[in-house]
Amino acid sequence: PAVARIVATVILYFATGLSITGGYHRLYSHTTYKTNPVVEAVILFFASMSVQSSALRWSFEHRLHHAYVDTDQDPYSINRGFWYAHILWLFKKPAEIDRKVVADLAKNPLVAFQHKHYLACMLTSNIIIFLFVGWLLGDYLGAFVLSWWTRLFMLHHSTWFINSLAHFWGTQSFSQEQTAVDNYIISLLTFGEGYHNYHHTFANDYRNGIRWYHFDPTKWLIWALNKMGLAHGLKKVNHYHIKERRVSARKNETLEKIAESFESRKEELTAYISKASETICVNLARARKLVEEYTKYKKTKQASAEILKQLKTEIKAVKRTIREDWKTCQEFSKHIMNGKDPIQQ
Repeated sequence: PAVARIVATVILYFATGLSITGGYHRLYSHTTYKTNPVVEAVILFFASMSVQSSALRWSFEHRLHHAYVDTDQDPYSINRGFWYAHILWLFKKPAEIDRKVVADLAKNPLVAFQHKHYLACMLTSNIIIFLFVGWLLGDYLGAFVLSWWTRLFMLHHSTWFINSLAHFWGTQSFSQEQTAVDNYIISLLTFGEGYHNYHHTFANDYRNGIRWYHFDPTKWLIWALNKMGLAHGLKKVNHYHIKERRVSARKNETLEKIAESFESRKEELTAYISKASETICVNLARARKLVEEYTKYKKTKQASAEILKQLKTEIKAVKRTIREDWKTCQEFSKHIMNGKDPIQQ
C-alpha cells in the first residue's frame, strides 16, 4: 500500500537524519555525550546510509566551520552566498583531513573503520535496507524510489539547511558576532538543529533547543538513551550562564541601535542599559551562588531546616528581582529597537 511505503520512507528519513544530528554532529563533532560501541555501530550504520561522507570527514569539516565561522577558512561560509553554503561548497575539492583536528576520533576504531571503508559501508547499508523494505512491502521499485532516493533527496536538503538557512533567516538571542540564527521553522526541517545561534554560542551543549517546547528530537533521543543507560556524560550549559549571555547579547544589540539612532541622547541611554544589564548579571551571580549553597547543604545535611528555608526564601526573592529587571530591560530595548526613546515615554 502507498501508506506503508510513505511510513517506511519517513521512518528511514528520521533514522538516517538523527544519526547525522545525534551522531556525526553532537556525538562526534562536539562530543556532547558518550555512548557505547553498540549504539555507535547503529549510528554509523544509518549515518552511512545518509551518503554524507564518513564521520571523520564530516566532523573535521564541521569543526573547521565552528573554528572559522564566516571566514574564508569556513568550508561552507554563508558569506560566500546562500547557495554556496547550501550546496555549491560540495563541488569544491575537499581539504585534506588534518589529523590534529580530529585526533580523538581517529583513535576510535569504529570511526576509523567506517572512514577507511566508507564506500563499502555506504553501499552495503543502503542495499541491505532497500532489499529489506522491498521484501517487507513486496515492492522493490517503490523501496528504490521512495525509501532510497526520495529519502536521500529530503535528507540532504535538511542537512544543508543547517549551513544555509540557519545562518540566514532568524533571530540572534545569544550572539551577534556571527551569522548563526535561531528559527523554530528551521528546527522542524533539521531534526532540531534550527536553534543555531544558541548552538554556535554554546557548542558543547547536547541540546540545541533548551526550552521544553523547542522542537529538538535529537535532544530527546540523547536524553532517552541516557535514561536507558545507553548514553552518559551529557554536557549541559548552566542556566545562569545562558541567561548572562542573553543579557549581554541584548545589551550589545541595544547599544548598537542607540549609537545609530540616538546620537543626542547616546550617553544617557547607554548608561541606563549598561547599568540595568550589570545589575541583572550581579543578581544572576548571586542566585547561582545561593542555589549552589542550598544544594551543598541539602546533600551534606549540614544545615538546619531553618537555614534551608531561609536560603530558599532568598533564592525566590533574587529570582523575582531578576525577572522584573529583565522585563524592564526588554521593554527598554524594545522601545530602542523601534526607534523610540524609552526614558521619555
